[in-house]
Amino acid sequence: MHHLALERWSRLDGPLHRLDARVKIAVTLALLLSISVTGPREVVLFTTYFLLLCAVSLFARLPWWEVLARGLIVLPFVAGVVILNLAGGDPVRAWAVLARGYLSAVAVLLLLATTPFPKLLRGFESLGVPRFFGMILHFVYRYIFVLFEQAHNMRRASRCRAPKGRRRPLFEAAAGAVAVLFARSYGRAERIHQAMLARGFQGHFELLEAPRAGPRDWAFLLLSLGFLALLQTAR
Repeated sequence: MHHLALERWSRLDGPLHRLDARVKIAVTLALLLSISVTGPREVVLFTTYFLLLCAVSLFARLPWWEVLARGLIVLPFVAGVVILNLAGGDPVRAWAVLARGYLSAVAVLLLLATTPFPKLLRGFESLGVPRFFGMILHFVYRYIFVLFEQAHNMRRASRCRAPKGRRRPLFEAAAGAVAVLFARSYGRAERIHQAMLARGFQGHFELLEAPRAGPRDWAFLLLSLGFLALLQTAR
């Protein structure tokens, strides 16, 4: 998991990392709702949200420039809607779609970067999300690392074995590599699952420490919701 920055950031010990996951989920959902109802022409409010996210990144002791850069991953998903609005002669709405998508992506990234994934799923479960969906997300998230690790090892081994100037055709090499990747990943996933069953896995993940909200968590929740309500009132 050392290849994923979010996983590494979530293991830090910043002020936001120590807050209860349920509180951070509630504040993030409130922020996403506040961003979604912001009007297309309210540039000042969009700028305020952007500065707020930068301040949260600094407060959480995260590299804010990397967080903002990773938020750009949402651009390919909103590009179609932006192009349609531009083609329809509505650049203001196109700008609003782009701003909302980017700010929402950064907000979700901050939640992931300050909360370990098991605690995040347990927080969603405590808020009423069915355990079945949380379990699916947990396994998908974990087995992505299996695929990534196997692909990384195969790529490194291929570079070590291939002599310079003697490359196989790209398509043939890629097809063979994908087949081997899935075969090796499936075998490793089976071994991981058997190891989990041997250690007493019974269909849900247990945390070493039960989630519990303290006065600091409630203060953060009330201050955050109050600030967002103030922003909406100031519109």
